[in-house]
Amino acid sequence: MKIYTLQRTQFLPISMAEAWDFFSTPRNLSKITPEHMGFNILYVSGGEKTYAGQIIRYHVQILPGIKVHWVTEITHVQEPEYFVDEQRFGPYALWHHQHRFKAVAGGVEMTDEVNYAIPVGFLGRLAHWLFVGREVNRIFEHRFTVLERYFKK
Repeated sequence: MKIYTLQRTQFLPISMAEAWDFFSTPRNLSKITPEHMGFNILYVSGGEKTYAGQIIRYHVQILPGIKVHWVTEITHVQEPEYFVDEQRFGPYALWHHQHRFKAVAGGVEMTDEVNYAIPVGFLGRLAHWLFVGREVNRIFEHRFTVLERYFKK
């Protein structure tokens, strides 16, 4: 199984408390996900704040006309420094997403690191080369742009 890694770091002119409050609220994910993905949260266990063991279920459109059910679990939380979500059911063979926050002069340095794999061997590697890799990059480029506007001071 081929594992791909995407890492993005972004400066946000906000406090650690503001960063944690926004990113540790699962429902805010829809604010930073591209509209064309038809992202729809179906269920969030245990309330509205991230905690280890939390389950989040949603529908997401991975290709035009193809919606999938995706279930993630928040597996690790160290407030306000990081949390990790991992796919339990969904389109990937592996999805491990680390969200890290570090106080820096004038704000917060936020780093997303995603390690992911696509099922079906050679066909999955071909799909990654043809479109999946570009789509994952586009999602995080969209997030970067939205967050720049959302937290502009």
